[in-house]
Amino acid sequence: MEAGAHYAAGHIRTKAKGERDHFYPTPPWATAALLKVEPFSGVVWEPACGDGAMSCVLEQAGLEVISTDLIDRGYGTGGVDFLLDYQTRADHVVTNPPFKLAEDFVRHARARCPGKVAMLCRLAWLEGQSRGRLFAAHPPARVWVFSRRVKFRPARLAGDDDDGGPIAFAWYVWDRAHVGPTHLAWLR
Repeated sequence: MEAGAHYAAGHIRTKAKGERDHFYPTPPWATAALLKVEPFSGVVWEPACGDGAMSCVLEQAGLEVISTDLIDRGYGTGGVDFLLDYQTRADHVVTNPPFKLAEDFVRHARARCPGKVAMLCRLAWLEGQSRGRLFAAHPPARVWVFSRRVKFRPARLAGDDDDGGPIAFAWYVWDRAHVGPTHLAWLR
């Protein structure tokens, strides 16, 4: 897979040299916060696993994890375009999707797995006409807003010792077992 490749609505596009340096792994505490409020059983698929930051937390919690990514960053199976994958089977999808493809990731994940879909996205992701249609047709069961801001750093500077970032994030969880309106709560 080309070093500058990334997901692009079902096909691969390439960026200028240096795209690899724009990889921002999820701080482990952000994934651990999800696991404190959302139980998962069975197989979890992390389709944008990057360097394994999120997958490792899921595995340490005792979950069986399938880790894939379009770009091979040394963890999981590289060269797998999630939006074109119709073979991988898992009970749940948990990921921090590529920002511009988050809605595509949600739609594909909901079509691919029978259990929960958990996506780490900006809190402002709640707004927008296109997502308004997504939420009207498929409202999330729960939205878990971080009280502490999540700071994403380039992989070469990643660490768990941050003081928060400039953007508010939340976990959006679709759960086929959920009945009723979306539940909004905070992760402290």
